[in-house]
Amino acid sequence: MLRVEICDSAETLILRLEGRFTGDDAEHTRTLAAGFAARGKVLVDLTEVVFIDAVGEEVLSFLGQFGAQFVAPNSYVLDVCERLNLHVAPNGSSHLTTLGEPPANGDRSGANRSKPRKG
Repeated sequence: MLRVEICDSAETLILRLEGRFTGDDAEHTRTLAAGFAARGKVLVDLTEVVFIDAVGEEVLSFLGQFGAQFVAPNSYVLDVCERLNLHVAPNGSSHLTTLGEPPANGDRSGANRSKPRKG
C-alpha cells in the first residue's frame, strides 16, 4: 500500500511517499506528478518508502528526468537513487527543513534558535 502526500508551495512541489512504491500505485503517482512537474521544482521525499519495484524505479527515473530532487535519508532508498543516477537533495532533507519541518537526523544544534536576551 502506498500513501502519497502532496505539499504545493509557491516554490516547490513536495511529494511525500510512504509504504510500497509499486505497480499501479507508482503509475498513479506518475500521472499525478506529471501535471505538477512542468510547473517548477519537485522534491520527492522517500523517507518512509520501504520497497520499490521495477515500475516504481521507472517512475522515479521519470521524475528525475524532470529535474526532481530526492530525499533519501536511509541506505535502502539511497542505494536505489544511486543506481538510478537520481539527484539526491543535499543533507538528505535540507529542503524540508526550510519549509518548517524538523531536521530528519534529529539535529538540535540550535542553528535556528534565537539567541537569549540579556537583561
